[in-house]
Formats: sequence, structure tokens, C-alpha cells
Amino acid sequence: MARSHGLASEFGPQAWAAPARTPLYYPDAVTLVPHADRAALATRIDTATPGASVKDSFADLDLTEAGFQVLFEAQWIHRPAGAPALTSDLDWYVVGAPDTLRAWALAWDDGNGNADLFRPELLDDSATFVLAGQSASGRVVAGAVASRSNHVVGITNVFALDGGPDVAWPVVLGAVHRLFPTLPVVGYEQGDDLMAAIRHGFEPVGPLRIWLHDS
Repeated sequence: MARSHGLASEFGPQAWAAPARTPLYYPDAVTLVPHADRAALATRIDTATPGASVKDSFADLDLTEAGFQVLFEAQWIHRPAGAPALTSDLDWYVVGAPDTLRAWALAWDDGNGNADLFRPELLDDSATFVLAGQSASGRVVAGAVASRSNHVVGITNVFALDGGPDVAWPVVLGAVHRLFPTLPVVGYEQGDDLMAAIRHGFEPVGPLRIWLHDS
């Protein structure tokens, strides 16, 4: 997402970080190892601009002295490779053009005014797959973003306009199984969305914490 907005970032031994403020909802830094150096982490991101955030991947940092407060806590989730237990009535496709990405983004946003987060440049990333579930009339009504690595498929931005994640997960997992039948699926969720993921075959595997800078 950072690259699609023209932002530079880098992987360090302890964390990924972007020196300029990242898009809304996306962290400025993500820890890669337990007990990352808190002081070094804060120096790698822009805390002067409101909204800076850190994904504390192991929920083991205290960033309050650096001016952060906990935004929320969640659970990493893992699902073994395999077809979903429930099938969806929705057809699906991988978004491949700017106009269909715009239709997907408007459905995901559902009128909140943030559809511009998803720029056409996102489609240039060969490891990113924007999955759209469509109604019989061809309208985008569900979807997610899948990020493939050599070992897993990460899922974010799960949505359905009607029925929430219990409607979205069958079509998303069905699409992932067709595209990457041998890869497990991972992500993170909290609250009712976590309960929905568990109903669709995921297992919680560890905590994480999102910190927001108190600018």
C-alpha cells in the first residue's frame, strides 16, 4: 500500500518502517522480532504528523514514553490450506483494471469517503490480489485483499455489504483456495470479526497491538 502511494519504506533487522506518514489505516512501522528497540523504532517514523501508528506484532512493547497510546489489541489468525467448509453463491474475480478497482474500493468503503486509498498502482504489485465477490447483477458486494508470499497468503480488508464477514469469508476463502491451493491463510482480527474468522476455520495464534501516536 505504501508503494502504491509513492512512499519509500525499508526493512530493518527489527522492523519495517516508512519515514513519511503512511495512508490512513496503515501502520508506519511493523515489528518483525520480539522486544524490538523502542527508541530506535520511534526515530524511523514521522511522529510530528498526526496519525502515526505502530503494529506491535508480538504485543510486547510499551510505547507510552514515546508518546503512543494503545489503539486496539487483536489476534493473529491462521487457517490451514483447504477449501472453505461453506460455499458462496457469489461469483468472484481478481480485480485487474483501474475501473474495477474503483468499484471494489467504493464497495469496501461503503460511503465513508476513503475509497481513494486504493490507487491503480496497487495492481502493479504481482504479490497483491484484490478479490471481488459480485452479485448476479455484477455489483461488487464482498471482497478482500490477498497478499501472497512463498509460505502463506495474508488476508486484509475483508468486507461484505450485507451479512458481514460470515458472508465474505466463504467467497474469499474459496477464491484463495482456487488461486493458492497449497498455502495456509493468515491475518489478524478482533472482537466479533475474530469470532467470525474462527467460525470459518481460523485459529488464534498470538496477540498483537496497534499503537497510535498521541500527536
